[in-house]
Amino acid sequence: MESKLVALEERKEPTTIIRTNQAKVAEWGMMSMCDAERRLLANALLDISNEWFVLLSEACIPLHNFTVVYRYISNSQHSFIGSFDEPGPYGRGRYNIGMAPEVNITEWRKGSQWFEINRKLAIDIVEDNKYYPKFEQFCRPACYVDEHYFPTMLSIQSPRLLANRSLTWVDWSRGGAHPATFGKADIEEQFFKKIFLGKTCIYNNQPSSVCFLFARKFAPSALEPLLEIASYVLGF
Repeated sequence: MESKLVALEERKEPTTIIRTNQAKVAEWGMMSMCDAERRLLANALLDISNEWFVLLSEACIPLHNFTVVYRYISNSQHSFIGSFDEPGPYGRGRYNIGMAPEVNITEWRKGSQWFEINRKLAIDIVEDNKYYPKFEQFCRPACYVDEHYFPTMLSIQSPRLLANRSLTWVDWSRGGAHPATFGKADIEEQFFKKIFLGKTCIYNNQPSSVCFLFARKFAPSALEPLLEIASYVLGF
């Protein structure tokens, strides 16, 4: 998987896309995934004009034009990273007592790998040396560190800055360890109505019908129909 970090700049110039160093392997569910994300953030932070950072994959697509995305993120009082206390086997069940005292089970969180964070939180992630050793040692499959490290650390350090939801829509309804992948046959107007309609969320402490700015997972075969339908379904 090729992760991409989109850095939104305060001066409203085109986004900066920074890719992982292909010389270093990132394994699914292992700390090497978080290492790659920290390297992405560290590189993006070198440009002092970058204020917000969005982690996407090569299988993500935008659901709105750049202006909408920029205004939504830059006007938000919170950063968008899921951070949930899940009591079942895939949440608290992955906690290891060795994480204490840095992380207690009541502080253990789970969330999506795909996030948007502001500059302060990005710096916190890159600078962290308190929680990293614990997660590297005690969160290994079947504990998937990319689902727990950043959500737990940030919810302990800066809970008031988190919206506790992701901006990236995915479909888990088909079951399994991974969300559904969409190809050429899925790309039609009704598909996007399912994403846009009938959903509400909280934005700046008020109800909003705009909950997702991106969606995944899209196969390469979806590219051509996406280009054909984008102008009248997505508006760009």
